[in-house]
Amino acid sequence: MPSSARILVVDDHEEMGQMLKEPLTDAGYRVDLSTGGADAIAQLRARVYDVVLCDLRMEEVDGLDVLAAARRHDPELPVLLMTAFGAVESAVEAMKRGAWHYLTKPFRLDEVLLHVGRALEARRLRAEHRDLKRQVAQRSGLGALLGHSVPMRTLYELIDRVASSEAPVLIRGESGSGKELVARALHSEGPRSQAPFVAVNCTALPHALLESELFGHIKGAFSGATTTRRGLFVEADGGTLFLDEIGDMPPELQAKLLRVLQDGEVRAVGADGSRRVDVRILAATHQDLDARVKEGRFRADLFYRLNVVSLRVPPLRERTEDIPKLAEHFVTQARARNPRSPVTTLAPEAVATLGRMPWPGNVRELENLVERLVVLGAQPTVDLAQLKLHTTDAAPEVHPLAAAHGQVVPLRQLEGEYIAWVVARCGGNKTRAAELLGIDVSTIHRRERTDSGVSQR
Repeated sequence: MPSSARILVVDDHEEMGQMLKEPLTDAGYRVDLSTGGADAIAQLRARVYDVVLCDLRMEEVDGLDVLAAARRHDPELPVLLMTAFGAVESAVEAMKRGAWHYLTKPFRLDEVLLHVGRALEARRLRAEHRDLKRQVAQRSGLGALLGHSVPMRTLYELIDRVASSEAPVLIRGESGSGKELVARALHSEGPRSQAPFVAVNCTALPHALLESELFGHIKGAFSGATTTRRGLFVEADGGTLFLDEIGDMPPELQAKLLRVLQDGEVRAVGADGSRRVDVRILAATHQDLDARVKEGRFRADLFYRLNVVSLRVPPLRERTEDIPKLAEHFVTQARARNPRSPVTTLAPEAVATLGRMPWPGNVRELENLVERLVVLGAQPTVDLAQLKLHTTDAAPEVHPLAAAHGQVVPLRQLEGEYIAWVVARCGGNKTRAAELLGIDVSTIHRRERTDSGVSQR
């Protein structure tokens, strides 16, 4: 809006500057005046401007110097230069150096307002585009992967190293652990980030249609092929093709996929010729492909082609310290989808309980549970009792010492888990738990805030 835009007017003739300031101010802009190039450069260093309106010809420090300083300070800052009719060639040179526009004197004030408005609109659109790209990158790149546990930090480091490569990557992990998020991060952090990312689940389509889906078909190639289809390899040309659950691909299709990886060419079903494609392959599976190769259920040569780089996505039970952050994130997402829900947070004892659940469905199971809690919750804070109402298999009553059997765990972790276990045994009554433990109830509150990483609101 004009009221939020600040304009710097630069002209060594003070009366010309005042003449421009008045209509700009009347239009709702905040306007600063500068009577020389050196002063203008100093003001650019001291304050943020949205548009600079500058005379081209000035003594000592001219408009080109101001333009250069403005672009060093903010490469996207629009600079409009004012010039006499005889200096149009200089103005054109200024445009080549990055000026937004030039105005030839004498000019009409409505012309000035028009070009200032256009410059501000272009600046706003660039900022929105930049923010949108940042949001997309966060949703599809490393920003979409949450957690600071040791297994996740190791995974981030591997993604960072592998993303710039063209080598195929085999992503291993249990169902719901986030394999597609890893694939998207590899794509968005790599050189193909501006090209298509195409994903296909090899178990989601009937085997008879998977070949056509991958390689395409021509019209009339088979019954029902009423139009020509390019296929996902062609759609991903120049980018990345993600083959999810590759272990379930039928053997006859494995051979055709191997030929594509070897030759870089695809042949649509029913076509006479092939087409070259440039595609990076990322594949994922929850199955033990090594065992399937030994059993003869997956081609060894295709396995070696895909397994150039292997990444393992840790299951949620191996990174339970990430659960508080994940739960908080999923609450925020669920609230955005269900704005009428009163739920804003999970109580620390509820989060601690989440950390002791088995999570066979991994992060996807946690996300679904949090969604259910937000949809069905009736209070701002979901406590332990509400959590148990909405879980079919609430945290088993496993003593922390039994859970740690055969492992060496930090004493502080074991102490925190024991406190949470006692609180759970007391039905969430912290005062009673503190009495049994022989500690002050404030110690329980402090440990829960520290251990859960969730602040009470």
